[in-house]
Amino acid sequence: MSLMGNLNRALSATTGLQVRRATPAAPQQPTRTGAKPGKRPTPVYRCPAPGDLATDRLLRRPVFIMSPVRSGSTLLRMLLNAHSRLHSPHELHIRRLEVDFGSRLSQRAMSALDLERGDLEHLLWDRVMHRELVRSGKDVLVEKTPSNAFVHRRIRDCWPDARFVFLLRHPVSIARSWHEGDPDKRTFDEAAADALRYMKAVENARQAATGPADGQPAAHHTLRYEDLTADAEREMRDLCAFLGVDFEPSMLDYGRRDDTQVVKGLGDWRDKIRTGQVQSGRALPAEDEIPELLRPMCEAWGYSS
Repeated sequence: MSLMGNLNRALSATTGLQVRRATPAAPQQPTRTGAKPGKRPTPVYRCPAPGDLATDRLLRRPVFIMSPVRSGSTLLRMLLNAHSRLHSPHELHIRRLEVDFGSRLSQRAMSALDLERGDLEHLLWDRVMHRELVRSGKDVLVEKTPSNAFVHRRIRDCWPDARFVFLLRHPVSIARSWHEGDPDKRTFDEAAADALRYMKAVENARQAATGPADGQPAAHHTLRYEDLTADAEREMRDLCAFLGVDFEPSMLDYGRRDDTQVVKGLGDWRDKIRTGQVQSGRALPAEDEIPELLRPMCEAWGYSS
């Protein structure tokens, strides 16, 4: 029997609860109390108060890399994972893990504990990530699933002490890379439109992090893929300072310490990332190569005058 089957059988026998993987759906921007017509509803949950974090969360001050697809997030996580104190596993896709009630009685029992379905999902997310951190033997968990940007508010509500790293790249380069990854599946225009959804989600998350939420802005740091590939040491020194850890030169030779976590479908797996060292990025597109669709995002990110 599968691990999920064993877990469900044990949970059902004791609580009536079941854990299931979420049905695949287009990324949506959720709200705490419901959803607009046509959108998958977000379960009710509460954001732990500072005094409740010690009880409600095992994982403290997790780091989330917020980036569009094809923006260098796998490279960044490999560099970070080569640090002796930072653990950055393959994409975890935790937001697609859901908890459901197997009976009305189990729902009533959890409600009596002040735990709604969203609260239970947050406990599951936290436990999975904390387990991964403990198994690594390191101190800080860094998660980098690009689609996390679509649920940035919920992630921040789940971990009020979370830190965010925003990784930006020229929008045209993102679109070209997304197209080249599967040219038979999508044209360049289709790739640009699809990648733009992620870019907008990242920008929304960036704006939310720099502004107050519940009275306080989130801890955040922004870097560019082009700067990372041009001077990796400088960028990693700055990022390590933000994370409160010392820079380690061995991070730049990440392949010597981690060549096992390059998994197709869970991040970039191509030859360039497998070299184990930072490679030069492609030349920036000329101004006249920017399609109208991507021009506003280029301007927002400082890639166009």
